[in-house]
Amino acid sequence: MKIYKYPKKDEWKSIITRPQKNQEQLFALVGQVLEQIKDKGDEAVREYELKFDKVSLDQLAVSPAEMEEAENLLDDELKKAIVNAHHNIEVFHEAQRFQGKKVQTMDGVVCWQKASPIQKVGLYIPGGTAPLFSTVLMLATPAKIAGCEEIVLCSPPDKQGKIHPAILYAAKVAGVSSIFKIGGVQAVGAMAYGTQSVPKVYKIFGPGNQFVMAAKQMVAMHEVAIDMPAGPSEVAVLADHSSNPVFVAADLLSQAEHGMDSQVLLVATDEKVLMEVKAETERQLKALPRIEMASASLENSRFVLVSDIQEAMQIINEYAPEHLILPVENYEKVAEMVVNAGSVFLGKYSCESAGDYASGTNHTLPTNGYAKAYSGVSLDSFIRKITFQELSAKGIQSIAQTVEVMAHNEQLNAHENAMALRRLEVQDENA
Repeated sequence: MKIYKYPKKDEWKSIITRPQKNQEQLFALVGQVLEQIKDKGDEAVREYELKFDKVSLDQLAVSPAEMEEAENLLDDELKKAIVNAHHNIEVFHEAQRFQGKKVQTMDGVVCWQKASPIQKVGLYIPGGTAPLFSTVLMLATPAKIAGCEEIVLCSPPDKQGKIHPAILYAAKVAGVSSIFKIGGVQAVGAMAYGTQSVPKVYKIFGPGNQFVMAAKQMVAMHEVAIDMPAGPSEVAVLADHSSNPVFVAADLLSQAEHGMDSQVLLVATDEKVLMEVKAETERQLKALPRIEMASASLENSRFVLVSDIQEAMQIINEYAPEHLILPVENYEKVAEMVVNAGSVFLGKYSCESAGDYASGTNHTLPTNGYAKAYSGVSLDSFIRKITFQELSAKGIQSIAQTVEVMAHNEQLNAHENAMALRRLEVQDENA
C-alpha cells in the first residue's frame, strides 16, 4: 500500500488513477472469440469451454436432475441464508415499481409513460475465483419483479462439468428460466448472438474479469444492451478520529480479496488512525485464506492523509468509488456531501458485506469512475419506459401553431403539413 500525506490538489489525479491494462491487445483477443461464437454457435462454445475451463461438455444446459442434485448438496443453513437474502432484495426492489400518471400539458394534449419489461435478459455469474451466488439474487430478483419473460443465466462449470450448487439453488429461488454451463467471453457471445442451445437476449447483466467486461462492451456496440461499463471491484473508506481501525481494516480487506486487480482507497483525517489501520490491515491479512489475492490487490491500494472532511470528500467524489464506507462522526451530515458513488454505507456498523449479500440494496454497481454517470442495477435496469400521447380536436387547436411554426423554421415541411392538415379538418368541423 502507498501512503500519501497531505497531497496537493494537482497530485490527486495520479493518486486516484486506476491501474491500466493494454486495451488493444485485450479487445483483439476477445474479438476473435466472439467472432467464432457468432459463426459456429454451440460448437465454438464447447471448444472454448475445453480450452479455458478445461472441461468437455456434451450438454450446455443444466438439467432438472442437476438442479435437484444441487439443492440436496447444500446444507439447510446456507439455503435459509439465500432465502432470507432473496426476501430482503425482493422487498427493496418491489418498492421501486414505476407508477406512471397522465399529464395534460395543454388543453386536449395528454402524455404519459408506461413501464414495460425487457422480454429477454441474460445474466453472467462468475464462478472462477469465487462462486458468486449472491449476484444471482441481485440480478434475477429484480428481473423477475420487472416481469422479464425469459431470464437466461450463464456460469462457468468446474472440471467435472458442474456449476456450483449454491448458484443453481439461488437461481431456482430467484426464478431463473434457463441455465447454461458457459463461462467467460463465450458466455457473453452466446447470449448476445444466440446459439443452437442458448437464446439470444436483449440485455446482458453481470460482473466479470477484464475479458468478460471487454466482451460486454464489444457486443454492446452492435448486438445487445449491457447493464454498464465496469472494471475491477473497488472500495473507498473515509476515516476520522472516531473510526474503529479494526473495522476499517476489515472493510478494506473484504474488498481486496475479490481479486488481484481490486482496488482499495483509504482517505483519513487523522494520522494516528491511518497508521493503526495500516498495521491492522497487515495483521488481518495474514489470517486470510485468499492472502495472495488480497496482497496483490493491496499493492494497488492508496492510504491518503488529508486536513479535513471537506477535502476528503472532494477526493472521494473525484474518485467516484463503487462502494463508499463512512464510519465517521456525524456521518449523516457527511453523507450529504456525497456526489459520486455507487453505494454508500453509513456508520461503523454498516459494512460493505451487508450490501454485498443481504441488506436488500443491489451490489451490481458502476466501477472505474463510472459512478459519475451511471447508477447501480435497480428495477429500472430491467424495464423500458414507453411514452404515449393523445391529442383531441381541442388539443390540435391548442398546439397546432406551435408545432407548425417550429417545423417550418427547421425546414421540415412534411412535419408542418402533418399538423396543418389536422388543424384544417378541425377548423372545418367547427365551422
